Amino acid sequence: MSEQPTRSCPVPQEQLPINEYQELKQSWFFSWVTLPWGPFIRKLLWVWGGSLLICAPIAAASFPPSRQTLSFLVATSLGGCLFVAFVLIRLYLGWRYVGERLVKTKIVYEESSWYDGQVWEKPVELHYRDKLIFQHQVLPLLKKLEKTGWALLSFMVLLVVTLFVSRSLQ
Repeated sequence: MSEQPTRSCPVPQEQLPINEYQELKQSWFFSWVTLPWGPFIRKLLWVWGGSLLICAPIAAASFPPSRQTLSFLVATSLGGCLFVAFVLIRLYLGWRYVGERLVKTKIVYEESSWYDGQVWEKPVELHYRDKLIFQHQVLPLLKKLEKTGWALLSFMVLLVVTLFVSRSLQ
């Protein structure tokens, strides 16, 4: 494919969807989802574990660990899951934004920082290239994030049920 269409492109290089995709893929945070399942889950577990340091004192205020150990552990874990949920949501929104820009035939861009939005229609060959990148690179990442989100939500529901059961037994 020739690069001729991009030479006449008025869109600043950093606002081209392909470059936004490359930047996201190389980003420290957004590249997490490009990792295989094991390392990706380990990153999320690190977030969860670190957030327990914040959540434990808050949970201890409601559930004294010495008297309500199970409730304390469940509430702390649930709080940690919220941090992981925020991470997953941020990852999803970032990848979805770039994915939508890859799929669209028209690119909205700013020529300067004065909010002077312009629109440029991609040439057909660039649109097809970007669409292939979306289908084979971005869409699988979005599906991976969705699966992880559903698994996290299921775990959180289990924790809530456990919390209510443990409270009713006391």
